[in-house]
Amino acid sequence: MKRPCIATFMAFSLMSGAGQALGETSPEAVAVEEAVLGSSIVRLHLHPFLMPEEVSVLRLVLTNEQALAIFVPDAAGSEGRHAALAAAPGEGVVREGKPVASAIALAGFADAAAADQAARAACDAARGEGAACVTVLEVAPAP
Repeated sequence: MKRPCIATFMAFSLMSGAGQALGETSPEAVAVEEAVLGSSIVRLHLHPFLMPEEVSVLRLVLTNEQALAIFVPDAAGSEGRHAALAAAPGEGVVREGKPVASAIALAGFADAAAADQAARAACDAARGEGAACVTVLEVAPAP
């Protein structure tokens, strides 16, 4: 079952004290941090628009198995365990301690491309005006 997981960030955002200023994104490649947690590989895309508080929240998911378990619950059967979180560059992931409605995390996909495409499409449908959504976090099964 494909499930939106944005509520996950509500618990973590309370710890972040997220700021309000926004940066701009560029089409250039962004730095990626990667971690192996249990049976998953997690990748965080460090887009320039992410506030330091948002990066802290996302690093918690990147480095904490309990946070990851909430973000990507074990998927049963053929649905797989691929997931992605997409955010609009002009809106971010967490603002004023609350998850941004357009930041969408979806899980339970058979492959990374499907997870990425679905999360970005859902984010684009939910965002206001501005740049298209980009993937900020992805999860895949570890080899």
